[in-house]
Amino acid sequence: MTLDQLLKIISGKLVVSCQAGHGHALRDTATIERMARAAVDGGAAAIRCGGVGGTPDVAAVAAAVTVPVIGLTKIGSSGVFITPTRESALEVVDAGAQIVAADATLRPRPDGLSFADTVTAVHARGALVMADCGTLEDGIAAAEAGADIISSTLAGYTENSRRLSGPDLELISELRAALPSAVIIAEGRYHSPEAAAQAISLGADSVVVGTAITDPAFITSKFAAAVSDAGSGRR
Repeated sequence: MTLDQLLKIISGKLVVSCQAGHGHALRDTATIERMARAAVDGGAAAIRCGGVGGTPDVAAVAAAVTVPVIGLTKIGSSGVFITPTRESALEVVDAGAQIVAADATLRPRPDGLSFADTVTAVHARGALVMADCGTLEDGIAAAEAGADIISSTLAGYTENSRRLSGPDLELISELRAALPSAVIIAEGRYHSPEAAAQAISLGADSVVVGTAITDPAFITSKFAAAVSDAGSGRR
C-alpha cells in the first residue's frame, strides 16, 4: 500500500484502536478480533492494534478485516516502549500490518539505533511508518527521518509534552502549520465525537479513537459516575 492509497482511505475518516492490556477483562486475541470487526461495521476506515508473537492480535485482526491495519507491539511500560526497536517493527510488518506505529520521540531507543533506522527498515519491507509523537519537535524530527504519518499519540504522556486532561488540539494546529504537506493523525484522549471533529477542522487528516469506543470499563465508569452524582442529590 502506498501513502497516497492510504490517504484516500482514511482522509476525513475515523481510525479505531482495538487494544486491551494484560489484566484487562478483554485481554483475549479473539475478542480483539471481534472488536475490530465491529468497529469496521460501525464505519472505522482503519484499525490500530498491538501484539505479535505470543499475543498475536495484529495477525488476527489483519486476517479478519479488509481495512488497513496500523500495527504495533509494546515492550515494557516506560521510556520508549511502543515498537521500540527495528527488529520489533519488522515483526509487526511480518504479522500483516500495512502500517507500523512506533515511538518517534527524541528519547534514546533500547536497541541504540535511530528512529530513521527503523523507518528505513520498514520501508524496505514494503510497509509505511506512523510516527507516535508527543511534541512539535518530535513531529518535525520524525518527518525528517522519513516517517509517512505524523501522529500525536504520545502528547501528554512524555516528560516534555503538555499534560492535559483532554486531547492536545493545539499540537494538531502546530503540526499542520509546521508540516503543511504531511499526513497528520490526531490521537490521544479523544473521548468525544466533538473533539474528534475539532481535530479534523484544525488540520488532522484522520483521528484515532480507542478507549472511548473499545473499553467498556472506561465507558461504564463515565455513566456510573454521572448516575451516582445525580443520585446523591436525592439522599
